[in-house]
Order: sequence, then C-alpha cells, then structure tokens
Amino acid sequence: MLHKNRLLFWLVSFVLLTSAMVSNSHATERPERPNIVLFFVDDQGYSDIGCFGAVGFQTPHLDKLAEGGRRFTSFYVPISVCTPSRAALLTGCYPHRILRGFNPTSVFFPTRGENPGPGKEGLHLNEITLANILKERGYATSIIGKWHLGDAPPFLPTKRGFDEYFGIPYSNDMGHRDQRMELRPNSNSPPTPLYDGDVIIETEPDQRFLTRRYTERAVDFIQRNKDKPFFLYVPHTMPHTPLAVHPDFAGRSECGLYGDVIQELDWSVGEVVRTLREHGLEEKTMIIYTSDNGPWLQMGDHGGHAEPLRSGKGTKYEGGHRVPCIMYWKGQIKPGTVASEMLSTLDLMPTFAKLAGTTMPQDRKTDGIEAWDYISGATDISPRKTFVFGDRMIRHGKWKLFLPGPYFETVHRDKFNSESEWRAAMQTLASARYDFPRLYDLEADIGESQDISEQHPEIVAELRQLLADFVQEMATEARPVGRWEEE
Repeated sequence: MLHKNRLLFWLVSFVLLTSAMVSNSHATERPERPNIVLFFVDDQGYSDIGCFGAVGFQTPHLDKLAEGGRRFTSFYVPISVCTPSRAALLTGCYPHRILRGFNPTSVFFPTRGENPGPGKEGLHLNEITLANILKERGYATSIIGKWHLGDAPPFLPTKRGFDEYFGIPYSNDMGHRDQRMELRPNSNSPPTPLYDGDVIIETEPDQRFLTRRYTERAVDFIQRNKDKPFFLYVPHTMPHTPLAVHPDFAGRSECGLYGDVIQELDWSVGEVVRTLREHGLEEKTMIIYTSDNGPWLQMGDHGGHAEPLRSGKGTKYEGGHRVPCIMYWKGQIKPGTVASEMLSTLDLMPTFAKLAGTTMPQDRKTDGIEAWDYISGATDISPRKTFVFGDRMIRHGKWKLFLPGPYFETVHRDKFNSESEWRAAMQTLASARYDFPRLYDLEADIGESQDISEQHPEIVAELRQLLADFVQEMATEARPVGRWEEE
C-alpha cells in the first residue's frame, strides 16, 4: 500500500511539473522580430491619463491597455524638453553625450529672420537611431508626427532609418501660429511645413485635423505592412500648444480644450489597437505609450497636470522628467501590473534591439540598459539603479540630489485664486536659487518637499561623486551635435 501511495505521489508530481514547464515555456515564448508601436506624445503630464489620476476627462483606451499590460510609475526622460528627449529615445544616449556644442536643455529651431528656412542643427549623421538598427533587421519603419531632430534635408527622418515620414519637423508653435493658435502678423519664422516623405505637401496645416490625419496614416501603415515586422513611431504633435482638436471631440471633456485633446489622443490609440486586432497582430505587437516630458504648466488651462509630482516641463523636478508610461503586449507582458522602480526612455532602444534579435551599436558608448524582464513583469526589480538629470541632479535608488545653484520652477494656474497671484508666483520661482545641496527620499516624498541632506551627509557625498564621474565622462567622451551648411 505504501509503495502504491509513493508511486501515485511521484506520478502526480511529474504531471504537475510537466504542466508547469509547458505553461512557463508558452509564457516566455516570444514571436521572432515582434512589431513595435511607440506613441510619444508631446507635453502630456504624469497625471493626464485616467489610470494615473486624470480628472475632468476620460482615457478608456489607455486605461484598457494598462489593465491588460503594465503601468510604469517611475519612468523618466533625461531632459524635460522636446529635442534632447527625442534624441535620447532614438539613440539610447544621454543628451549630454550626443549634443556637444549645443545646449542639451534647449531645442532645435528653424532659421528665423530675413531669410527664414531650415535650421542649421540636427542629430549628428554619425549617430545610429533605433530605426536604423530595426531596419537592418528587416523592419518596415515609419514616423508619423513630430520629428524635432533637425529640419534641414540631411537630418530628416527618411535619412535616419525611417522608410516613411508624415508630419511636421518641429513644434507646432514655431511657425506662424502663437500659443493660442492666432496668426502672428509679423512672424520672422518660416511657415510650419507638413511633410510626406521628403516633400512638403502643405504649410501651416489646419492643426485641428493633425491627430486624425496621423491616426489614419498609422492605420494605413499597419495594413500595408501586416505581413512583415514593423516599427511604427507616432510622436503626436499634441498636447503641445497651440492646442487644437478635431470638431468631433471639441467640447466633449469636462475641463475644456486640453481634456478634449487628450481624449482624441486616447481615441487615436484605440484606432491603432483596433487595427492590430483586426489583422491578428495583437499577440505579435508591443505597444508603448509615453510622453516626451512633463506638462507645460506656464500654459495654464492649456497645460496638463503632474500631481503628486513637483513642477513640470523645463524643470529638473519630478514633474518635468517623470512621465506616464504604459506598455502592452498580449501574452508577453504581465497584465494588470505596476512597475514602481526606475526605468527610462534610454532603456527602450536596447530592449527593442534584444526583442528584434540584434544588439546595440558596439563602436560607441550608449547609456540604455536592456530591461525586458522588468518590462514583461518577470521581475519587479529594475536593472536601472542610477539616473542623471544633467550636470547638477542625479537619482540613485530612492535618493535624488540637487547640487547648489539656480533652479527654474513652475506651478499650475489652478493652485491660485487669481491670474495675478499665479504670475507673481511664477516670476518668483523662475529665479529661485539654492546655496546648499538638497536631498530627497522619493519613496517617502514623491513631491520633493522635504530636504533631508543634513540628516544624510554620506548619501550626499556618494551621489556627488557619482555625478562628478558622469560630468567628467561627458567632458571627455561627448559627441558633437550635427551642423548643416546650405550649399
């Protein structure tokens, strides 16, 4: 009897173990060269998605992606403005490493003045982009939306690894429209061009229809490339100001035009997901939705929110650098999970390279860390332990250090009783200076309100050294920005 019981025990154990192995094998098996859809919207704040705490508008499609995927609550961009943020995303490098000779906290502009035209600067032609490495792996590549890495002919997306390009080459306020969509009567800028490939097909396009046109082009790209791997990069123009929304979405949110714009962006995501499902591509496609930086709080009711974070776009506080992020891949990313440890746009390129069966460029230094196990939910421990915000700010683990110096800061209009109070506060914050280091414990104080540097001098010293090492490395190894001279 005892022998029979033992035999039964081992038989049941073998069946259970075999079943678990089969189940685990199925869970970790990934399609070869999966499709990648990357939404990179402009100036959407940390709390501007329903599942991140949005108030006054709804984002059902994004919330559904989060329910079926993974939400990242400590996801960073290296610089909190457009150009350097996009450069980091597409190269896996800190902007300080690849923009020598250019202020890495500024942005590229077209040439303005008596002879307005393309700008003279762009991402250097020697830099290898995410589109370059995926194209080498047989991917069809497309960018639909805002580029902002150089608008002169050599710097356009079709010269940087993208097969197709449809969109505008820089921010939507750099042409003849001001922050409220009014025409500037004496603008010294060229009119904003809309490109299809390398050809300008319109100037000053009606921005109310841009999100709709981008979405239709994205759907078309998927339909045309459904039988091969593709990389679809959708850096939406919105919600950068001047805000504009399709008439179908105008007046539909509770909080005005900004909410309308976000709801249309959510619709755009829904259309892309619907198309993937219609063509049986959902289990073959990784979808990422995030923002290039925090909300432009100076725009008042035309800017977003970053609560509970401090400040917003253009600053070094969490509200400028920490952005909402959702990743979804049916059958591959653990559904309904939250990743609370650090990750960055820097880490997407090496992760995508791994998924595509290739590697990062071996002839140059990059800063991204391959993070598939963390992204998929196989582990809740992120490979990224340190993140540098510039030459005076660094995060290591839960600690964030600010060295002494001036620090621009912004606050949202709705925190004040009147316009005059808000503008007075903004003026004061714009010139804030600290003559001492500040240390924050971001796990206990996400709003960066309690400086605890005096209680932890050893942590301050450790982070100072890490930052000094980074600054020294950038001083000796940084690569130049691209320059263009018209023939």
